[in-house]
Amino acid sequence: MSFSQIIGHEKQLQALHLSVVNERLHHAYLFVGPEGIGKRTIALGLAKAIHCAHKTGDFCGQCVDCARIQDGNHPDVRLIEPQAGKKEISIQQIREIEKNLNLRAFSGGTKIAIVDPATLMNLPAQNALLKTLEEPPRNCLLILIAGNAGTLLPTLRSRCLRLSFGPLRRELLADFLTARKGVNKEEADFLAAMAMGSIGAAAKMDSDELRENRRTWIDWLASLRPGDYRAAINAADALASDRDEPLKFLDWVESWYRDLLIYTMTRDSRELINRDLLPRLEDESTRGTLERMLFCIGETTKAGARIQRNLNRRMVLEDLLFKITAGRQ
Repeated sequence: MSFSQIIGHEKQLQALHLSVVNERLHHAYLFVGPEGIGKRTIALGLAKAIHCAHKTGDFCGQCVDCARIQDGNHPDVRLIEPQAGKKEISIQQIREIEKNLNLRAFSGGTKIAIVDPATLMNLPAQNALLKTLEEPPRNCLLILIAGNAGTLLPTLRSRCLRLSFGPLRRELLADFLTARKGVNKEEADFLAAMAMGSIGAAAKMDSDELRENRRTWIDWLASLRPGDYRAAINAADALASDRDEPLKFLDWVESWYRDLLIYTMTRDSRELINRDLLPRLEDESTRGTLERMLFCIGETTKAGARIQRNLNRRMVLEDLLFKITAGRQ
């Protein structure tokens, strides 16, 4: 594999390739973009390009260094993520990586640390990392990966070169699913739309399970009635019983209100995520205002961020569904 085989992000990959070739890498990068679009893959690809035995500014994926980075056992490339059973990246982990970066590289080249997701560094950990960012050791590279950089300290963000990555185009995802996963075109088009630009999500989705979940979720939204909050409470209770389902539900709710907003404004179904539910979208688009749809998108995004910060899932979902209920006509 090489940079050219990574799906999408051509401009960002070209910039990184040229930086390696010209030996003009920044000492710290902040990769920002939605979950599952390939940011970690690119960070590891950059590490491989730096250490690859062929020294072309790209990576072969075959040499000993590329293989060891891929397997997670290269002595000069470290991946920092929450430890098993932990919800945060601790100050102890950051101190350990700082100590490691100050040691001489085994390869005689660049020592690299990838923090993913950087937003799970607690405040003491972020403050500890500032010292390394302000006075980076020679021949070291830090890569911070974040879905949303807003929760990182401004002083930390300002010391990194930011690269933004957007959702992948629907056609790219569909082609990936058909060519590399053997999914038929109809299913690939459906999954690519529902993945909303995330190659990681597209690869993991089960179309039958997704369709069943979506039927349940849309029925829950339809059951919300002004002044009657029992349906909202029941839906929140059912969702909160599963650790992973709340975020899946919120991603879909955001896509639903996005589709409503687009269809209400344009009456064009080509860019809709839930295009196969057009009759229900047409019906729902007559029931709310554009302001209300924007409000629901914003509140859904906030709810997702709260759950990711480990707030009580049931209370967050209940609060969101209460707000949606209050605004329905």
